[in-house]
Amino acid sequence: MSKIAVIIGSIREGSYSRKIAEALPELVPQHQFEIVPIDELSFFSEDLEASPPESWTAFRSRITASEAVLFITPEYVRSVPGVLKNAIDIGSRPYGKGALTGKPAAIISTSLGAIGGFGANHHLRQSLASLDMPTLGQPEAYIGNSATLFDEGGRLSNENTAEFLKSFIHRFSQFIGEKARAMAA
Repeated sequence: MSKIAVIIGSIREGSYSRKIAEALPELVPQHQFEIVPIDELSFFSEDLEASPPESWTAFRSRITASEAVLFITPEYVRSVPGVLKNAIDIGSRPYGKGALTGKPAAIISTSLGAIGGFGANHHLRQSLASLDMPTLGQPEAYIGNSATLFDEGGRLSNENTAEFLKSFIHRFSQFIGEKARAMAA
């Protein structure tokens, strides 16, 4: 069982990215998913690094305690939402010793349209590469038409998407294990 920190790129209460994150424990109960909130993080400023806000240290601690990080994000203007970029900036510090540095990662991007957040997914990969976060390459996860995937209660009701997410997390779990074995060798 892997302990996976889940960072959701949307802070909207009814976000489809959040609904996907909330569906994962039921779909793949053999893993421990911990949603790490980003809505209380103040804007990153290097000036605050000498005495970081409690929200920063709590965020960093939760990431450090995980084996890997799963990003689930919508696409805003062909990129990631500003709140997600801010969280990455906070998790990347202190420079060279950040909580995110070196953690295995995977990305699920979502959109209301058919492309499934392709731009956000690839912009996020650029940031993760700069943090030396080995990121799952295949399968890629672009969840399009996300508004149609849930029932009236907000539960994932699309069977094809549920099966895809199960196989995606299974492959991510293998990837986490591969990276852990490589680090131990």
